[in-house]
Amino acid sequence: METIKKFIRVDRREIAFLKFVLEACEGIATMRTIDGPSGTILFSISPGCEHEADRVLRDLEREIMMESVVPGKEYIRRSHEY
Repeated sequence: METIKKFIRVDRREIAFLKFVLEACEGIATMRTIDGPSGTILFSISPGCEHEADRVLRDLEREIMMESVVPGKEYIRRSHEY
């Protein structure tokens, strides 16, 4: 299944919180930590769930710092390792 990928940097202390929130939104996206020390994570958004995932991410941005990251080759390689 082809998913939409978004690389985002957050405060690393919020990674577990984000994972729990996404798990509560069953099936719209999965999350993978790409680089823990920098707080870089990867959201893989399920096809057809883009609007719902964007809404969840916008709501979360009100609570925690989140910024989009342009993935370098290293991040792209790590995102395919699992």
